[in-house]
Amino acid sequence: MADAAATNGKLLKQLGFAFAAAVGLGSMVGAGLMRTSGAVVDQVPDPWLVISLWALGGLHILLAANVASELVTTIPKAGGIFVPVRAAFGDSMGLLVGWAMYLSVVAACAALSIVCANFLAIIQPSLADHTAPVACLFLIPLIILNWLGVREGSVAQTIGSAVKLILLCGVIGIALLADPPHPGALTAAADASAPALGVFAVITAYQMIYGAYAGWDSAMVFVEEDENALTNIPRAMALSICAVASVYVLFNIAMLRSLDLEAIRASDLPIALVLGNIFGPGGAAAVAVLAIILASTSLNASLMISPRVLFGLARAGLFLPSATRVNAGGTPHVAFAFTAALTVLLIFSGGFEFIFRLMAALIIFSFVIYDASLFQLRRTRPDLPRPFRAIGYPVLPGLLLLIDTALLIAFIVADPVGGIYMAALIAICIPVGLALHRKRLNPIAIA
Repeated sequence: MADAAATNGKLLKQLGFAFAAAVGLGSMVGAGLMRTSGAVVDQVPDPWLVISLWALGGLHILLAANVASELVTTIPKAGGIFVPVRAAFGDSMGLLVGWAMYLSVVAACAALSIVCANFLAIIQPSLADHTAPVACLFLIPLIILNWLGVREGSVAQTIGSAVKLILLCGVIGIALLADPPHPGALTAAADASAPALGVFAVITAYQMIYGAYAGWDSAMVFVEEDENALTNIPRAMALSICAVASVYVLFNIAMLRSLDLEAIRASDLPIALVLGNIFGPGGAAAVAVLAIILASTSLNASLMISPRVLFGLARAGLFLPSATRVNAGGTPHVAFAFTAALTVLLIFSGGFEFIFRLMAALIIFSFVIYDASLFQLRRTRPDLPRPFRAIGYPVLPGLLLLIDTALLIAFIVADPVGGIYMAALIAICIPVGLALHRKRLNPIAIA
């Protein structure tokens, strides 16, 4: 397979609107939805508040996509959210945000591989003691597929996301149309007053919901590979977010209609109870198959995203230059090999859990800085072409910045250890970023 000589170190323009929408949908909707839905109800045992929080999450992410659409079309470079952050605030913040996003996506690759193995063990219990090797059996075929080229990976992602959406809609439809054996939480709520709720419980529930929408920005990573990126990516982000928000709300309505609050709160997989009521003992196997499809599609998306973030970091001088090499199929294969090796290491070590804890506060911090980069670039570079201008500027972007800042503060108050990790990483990245900036002869390029 040829490398940079075949593509001159550039990513190939082989993608379009369908893939941009599919990768966003595929990244957001994973098997975690099945666990998150019950965990949210456990924190907030008020059915209508639960539904409202899921809908609010969709509106929040739409506000974020409004800002992202301007930034990605203003600086259409691969790498994701670190690109405008670096342009606005320099190498230190670019380094921090870029590596936080990269490591979180690689950790997601490891976690999703293990989720596939865990659900396969429900179908075949003898595999329960071989989680790491089985996880690699899910990972390796997708590594080979994406190594071949971006076209192969994109076809798999588009088909997988379509199948995922159809199956989820089918499950929701069955749950909504079937008569539940007992009154669900929505029915009972009409005859019972809402329980008292603490502020931290609501914040914790919303943080889980916010996490369930993670990946909404995935299409931006492929901006240099989209044949009509300046139009496709803003539209695809809006479409995928609206579709996913609708699915999330309907999924929770179906669950709350079919089960009472205590059943949901006591179960790690409440959707298994719903399908078990309908299909009997086969319901657990059906949930396992559905979860494997959801997780493997998200895994493919994460495998496509992570090397392109690393490619962008390397091109910006924040990683080894060899990571910018691209094979004849359009895959940044050196960055991909590094990502695959790190993913396997995390699977066998269990280190992805530590990275998730380390990154949790930092991801929210990254999006606060990302939001602020819109205002900074409007102020310092008013001359930049802006094919898409954020709707409602400065009010709606300002509202987003306020919401994300409040979330960050709430996260630190609720998890001071996460705040300490975040402060430590910021303290490390600032001097490293300054050193890299001084070492490089050329200033930060925007266009």
